[in-house]
Amino acid sequence: MRITAIGIVLLLPVAPWPASGEIEKRATTCEQVLCFHWWPKLPALAGWHQDEPRSFAFGCNALAPDGSSFGDADTVMYAKALYKPRDPETTSLEMLIEQDKQRFAKEVPGIAIAEAPSLATADGQKLRTLTFFPKGEGNWERVAYGEEGDFYLVFAVSSLSRKGYEAALPAYERLVGSYREKP
Repeated sequence: MRITAIGIVLLLPVAPWPASGEIEKRATTCEQVLCFHWWPKLPALAGWHQDEPRSFAFGCNALAPDGSSFGDADTVMYAKALYKPRDPETTSLEMLIEQDKQRFAKEVPGIAIAEAPSLATADGQKLRTLTFFPKGEGNWERVAYGEEGDFYLVFAVSSLSRKGYEAALPAYERLVGSYREKP
């Protein structure tokens, strides 16, 4: 489920970097082609660290609690920057959110999807947030959605337990609140 929520790494032909705010842009060689990795640049967050290998593998800024990795932690956070021209059929942030809701509903039968209070970034952008809670076992998630230039932004906290989810919420809210579009 966690990998489903994160998405697929983008493989792109050589192209100029799109204009944006604080989006970290890295290129690596993947099986003799260039792979471009874009994710929101995030400040250091006490108690958390970026798991760089998983960030490249999943195409997101993958964060894990100190002392664990993104792959073995009960609770993780991640941030994605989805390049709009790569998916021209997704024409609005609202459409992206509806696609996520439909995907979760299909992949996790009985999931409860609800609106949560919006979160503001450091420069005042209000991000719409949703919770995705399992009925039984599964991931407890809160996802914030926004837009910045050529990108849709997605910030998520995902936990295998309700207790882990609730414990990570303050750090997640600080993380989203610290994100700033490049001046």
